[in-house]
Amino acid sequence: MFKYTLDNKRYHTLNYHVKNKYNCKVVKVSLNAGFTCPNIDGTAGYGGCIYCSKTGSGEFGGDVTKSLPEQFIEVKEKITKKWPNSKYIAYFQAHTNTYAPVNVLKQKYESVLILENVIGIAIATRCDAISDEVLDYLTELNKKTNLTIELGLQTIHETTSKLINRCHNLEQFENMVKKLQERHIEVVVHIINGLPHETKEMMIETVKYLNKLNIDGIKIHMLNLTKDTALATYYQKNPFHILTKDEYIDIVINQLEYLNPKIVIHRITADPDPKALIEPTWLLKKFCVLNDIDKEMKKRNTYQGKKTDE
Repeated sequence: MFKYTLDNKRYHTLNYHVKNKYNCKVVKVSLNAGFTCPNIDGTAGYGGCIYCSKTGSGEFGGDVTKSLPEQFIEVKEKITKKWPNSKYIAYFQAHTNTYAPVNVLKQKYESVLILENVIGIAIATRCDAISDEVLDYLTELNKKTNLTIELGLQTIHETTSKLINRCHNLEQFENMVKKLQERHIEVVVHIINGLPHETKEMMIETVKYLNKLNIDGIKIHMLNLTKDTALATYYQKNPFHILTKDEYIDIVINQLEYLNPKIVIHRITADPDPKALIEPTWLLKKFCVLNDIDKEMKKRNTYQGKKTDE
């Protein structure tokens, strides 16, 4: 059996990581703090990433019209019915969640950190949206709670990055990873498979690059083509290949083989909004995708880090 799993998977599961770190059930509560992004408001660019929805990929977060404690309690009440003795990670998910002055961030973060059974905070953000002042605050916050910074990268390839309107470069990303690591802050990186015109080899190259950075965790997403996005408009005018489920599974397994086994796999597929999703519809059967990844890894007799051992 693969070392870093509790359920016979062949990759380092988040479930294993959480139970070994906290020794209890821990659930993420997604929140919407009402932030924007530097590539929306003109600081770095306009319009945001072309795949991003109006909610800033926060479809499963709280109601932005309500306070953060109210959002948290609403979600917690639903979770408590299923897992009554859980602890919680407050997950600032929508848009760029370090993109504000320190006093604003402090008020937002700490309004939920004081709530009962909240043992940590996860912050989704961009490498170009963490100022030195914010970095100093995050360093202090990391001493008080379990802090994870989730950095969106999506791809290492400049042509794709420009196409999807990321508005930052790879050097900025790498520099921020190093700054966070110097302060012993946990770093999880988001990537997207199936971006327009990328090949299997390009997607694997992104993972090989990340493996060299000694990141703590990774989220692997499949591109969601959703309604009312710039990507949907682009697709109508410039149709590109959408990965099939089998193609996606093959790419993910190859990516896992190049990742150090100690890197935690926080996500290995996507959770699209069924009402907004255009393609690929196979994403709606999440557990089928997960099960098929497991079956294919067993069939190939492979595991996370196999190609780092060779």
